[in-house]
Amino acid sequence: MDVFTSPQTVFFHSGSNFPNFPFQVASAETAPEIPTIDQAYSKISNSITVEWATVPGATSYLLTAQDGDTVIETTVANSPGTVTGLKAATLYQITVRSISAAGRSQASPPKQAKTVLAAPVLEASSPSSDSILVQWGAVYMATGFSVSIMRANGLGRMWKENTTNTTLTFTSLDAGTLYTIKAYAWNANGTPGDDSTCNQRTGPRAPADIQVSLDSGALAASVSWAPTEGASNYTALARSASSRRSCSTAASGCTIAGLRCGTEYLISVAASNDAGSSSSAAAVALTTVACAPGGVTIQEDPPGHLSVSWSNVDLGDYYVAFVKSDDGLEVHCNTSLTRCAFPSECGFTYFISVFAYNRAGQSPLGEVFNYTTAPCCPSDINPVLVSSDRVEMVWSPVRGAELYETRAADGLNVVQCNDTAPACTLSALECDTKYNVTVYSFSEARGSNTSCASRFVTTAPCSPEIQSLSKDALSATHVHWTSRNRGATYTVTARGQEGLFRCSSSGRTCALGGLPCGSLFSVTAVAETQAGRSLPSYSVPLETVPCCPAGLTVTQVTQSVVNVSWTVGTGALTYVTVLASRTGQSQCHTHQNHCLLGCVTCGVNYTVALKAISATGLTADCAYQRYASSVCCPLGVKLYRLGPHGIRVDWRAARGSASYSSDLHGSKGVFTCSPRAGLSFCDVTGIPCGDVYTVMVSPVAETGLKLTFCPKKIYSVTCSGSTLGMVIYRGKRNAE
Repeated sequence: MDVFTSPQTVFFHSGSNFPNFPFQVASAETAPEIPTIDQAYSKISNSITVEWATVPGATSYLLTAQDGDTVIETTVANSPGTVTGLKAATLYQITVRSISAAGRSQASPPKQAKTVLAAPVLEASSPSSDSILVQWGAVYMATGFSVSIMRANGLGRMWKENTTNTTLTFTSLDAGTLYTIKAYAWNANGTPGDDSTCNQRTGPRAPADIQVSLDSGALAASVSWAPTEGASNYTALARSASSRRSCSTAASGCTIAGLRCGTEYLISVAASNDAGSSSSAAAVALTTVACAPGGVTIQEDPPGHLSVSWSNVDLGDYYVAFVKSDDGLEVHCNTSLTRCAFPSECGFTYFISVFAYNRAGQSPLGEVFNYTTAPCCPSDINPVLVSSDRVEMVWSPVRGAELYETRAADGLNVVQCNDTAPACTLSALECDTKYNVTVYSFSEARGSNTSCASRFVTTAPCSPEIQSLSKDALSATHVHWTSRNRGATYTVTARGQEGLFRCSSSGRTCALGGLPCGSLFSVTAVAETQAGRSLPSYSVPLETVPCCPAGLTVTQVTQSVVNVSWTVGTGALTYVTVLASRTGQSQCHTHQNHCLLGCVTCGVNYTVALKAISATGLTADCAYQRYASSVCCPLGVKLYRLGPHGIRVDWRAARGSASYSSDLHGSKGVFTCSPRAGLSFCDVTGIPCGDVYTVMVSPVAETGLKLTFCPKKIYSVTCSGSTLGMVIYRGKRNAE
């Protein structure tokens, strides 16, 4: 081997046993020694373990495995070390380098080592409950195989077989038991390779002690058995010549549903697990109940006698026929023949069923037949509703009747209705007419019974027709109508929000009294006889005059304007207010409940009148007591000084006699004086000077109410000058 050196790098040419790559060489003082391999061996097919003597100063080691151009390296801390990721059954050149902080040494002298054979890939199956078949593929470089088997739980013995084949069968095993299988290959030198392991369970044995019971009503077989070792599932099978039914379960019993009647089955049970199914145990015979008899025929010959017959069925030992009437009574007959006879009655529906019996029990319920005898006539026919054009008839149901026909004849015309219910409404009849009514019963199987009796029914009277409404001087309303009824009594009803008001008569008119004002009514008339009441006539509207307001109030707003207000009058839409006197009148028309009337003369007596008018123009004249307008306000109001603390208020009284009150409003208070009756002045004392006063002189009503709409004047009261004389007039102020 040629080596070229430089201070830190060594290159190996391709003629050497090492790959062409540079590596660092430590200086003479610090480089670790080259390790010496003691041995290299393989226990696993993808790795080689190397052992060497420890090198002083080395902190780790670099292991290299080379196979031709393939190099695999790994770094370990100490000996022994293992190189992994290798190919099975392959010869490798192994070297070791020591590594320290200064670098790494040269490679050790190589040593050859060969990886062991790969583990065989196992496939196992259980062809029977006591055997396991193991199969595997060929292994490279293998000359033989060693296969062992034992229980997975470690109990019992272990079997081991050597073979050069790739299949092996273990027999005489325990059924339903999980086994662990281990195998490895060896080479020509007898060196064993990797081993592989798999688990396989043997198939279960067939269940024993099979018990079978039949649910004849549900046609289902309950099957049970003794559990078997290692079984995870069971399948019970019922086989006949024409059908197969089964059920599966993990328990020790299941129910096979959907069996056929009149059939002989063989019942078998098989156990299964992940290895497969067992053979079936010895089958158990099961016979199901017979099928329900068919071809059932029913005849009534002669009337009052029923004959029931049917066809023979397989596996049937004897028969029972049941006949139940619709009133709950049931009879039966037991026979080995195919015919039975029963008594019957008219008007009944009979329900007939036939069962076959054998040792397994009763057959399933077959078709239930019904037979209806001729219907009877209704006997308690009653009219429950009689109107002018309709009659509703009801009766008790009769046995056997599927349809009823009701006929009503008046000698000229016939009206009829058909219904399945025991009731009929005859419509389009003539009012106040006598009809002959008959009810016939029918059945689809037997036809009609035409011997039923009839009865007479008279319809209710005809509706009257209101012709007119009139009022008399006593505020009563007279209602007039026309009608063609015989012997009828008439009732007139006025219906409104205020209630009902009635009057009655056997003639063609009657009077409604006491109707409240301001109301709307709907007026109808009804005729009544022993047969019933007619429909109401068409309604006629009736409106009474609006009600007069319960109260009216007149309030003086100004000297010439008054406000008239009143309560709402029921039924009134608008109002007309009139204020009249010898000097003239004032009037307003409004939809409100108050009105302002102007041009009123003070100190004059007026008459107040009010009219309440409805939306249709009906008017109620309402009279009220007289009203006297207020006294006129005084004129010429003046103020005079009476001294340093006194003021005289003087005025000129208007027409009419009245009491007055004078108010002086200043910044320092309000001062009031009232004269004796008949005087037109009054004095105010204790009033300070040097202030401006607002003065108003007002009439006082008889009620003591002081009128506040008279004009106000403003005066300035000075403190200088004469202590007597007029006060300076400052202006006029509108009444507030």
